[in-house]
Amino acid sequence: MSKLVTIYGGSGFVGRYVARRMAKAGWRVRVAVRRPNEALFVKPYGVVGQVEPILCNIRDDASVRAAMRGADAVVNCVGILNNRGRNKFDAVQHEGAERIARIASVEGISRMVHLSAIGADADSASDYARSKALGEESVMTHFPSATILRPSVIFGIEDRFFNKFAGMTTFSMVLPIVGGDTKFQPVFVDDVAAAVEVSLKGDAPTGVYELGGPEVQTLKALVQFMLSEIQRRRLVLNLPFFVGRIMGFGFDMMQTLSLGLIPNTILTRDQVRLLRHDNVVSEGARGLADLGIKPTPHESVAPDYLWRFRPSGEFASIKESAKKLRNT
Repeated sequence: MSKLVTIYGGSGFVGRYVARRMAKAGWRVRVAVRRPNEALFVKPYGVVGQVEPILCNIRDDASVRAAMRGADAVVNCVGILNNRGRNKFDAVQHEGAERIARIASVEGISRMVHLSAIGADADSASDYARSKALGEESVMTHFPSATILRPSVIFGIEDRFFNKFAGMTTFSMVLPIVGGDTKFQPVFVDDVAAAVEVSLKGDAPTGVYELGGPEVQTLKALVQFMLSEIQRRRLVLNLPFFVGRIMGFGFDMMQTLSLGLIPNTILTRDQVRLLRHDNVVSEGARGLADLGIKPTPHESVAPDYLWRFRPSGEFASIKESAKKLRNT
């Protein structure tokens, strides 16, 4: 019988790519999510019955254990960018990670991969970075042979990076950013999924890997790249961090006063704290190359999904060709 992997958060941005890869590799895939009915799109990743979404709440021991029962390996892809309701950073990224690792150890799971983030730091002023670091520590305490993957900002069709900034250009001639000089090393989502696959198959030593793409660029440079791809001219305004804190406070208060009905998807105070630090692979850290993966540049992928933000959308290239014909 083929091996079974349980992917916590398997319908999320990264998780769905992991699920697809593992299904193609012949594994049975159990996608553990809070809303299985919204994760039915993962079923066609494999043959009938190969990929199944199931209900799971990682804040509950019994739920995590039930999702893991009978599995050969587990992957934790659950992560949040903003505190909302009961899903706080500590509850999800620290305690949730600890729960999965602890139960995996008790259940005799052979392999575990935990998705963390570059910048994870137990002493960080950022709740996000601190909870990621505490999650890593808990995973290694309960499951010392786990593989921990720390990606930089992840890009892909469903990303909340290039898509977010591109969406902002549709209603404003000014594009305000905070931390424009902060450096990032964007990594392709399927490269992250490939790293998970290699780790689950045991084709590389366990341990910590930092995942970044082939290029390091500032946030401002990445935003300008996005603007060139969507063929829009916007004034990129690099705001001081103190202005970012004020903006983050305002958006956070809007979420609080609305009781979470208006989530802060723009800028939080915690994200401003994160933006004070570069988000790149550390010198000497093991990375994609050590996993046998050639990193994909964002220039070769982003144009395939950013075209919808162009003024003429899918007809932009046709109009450009027509202009050239008229000029010849």
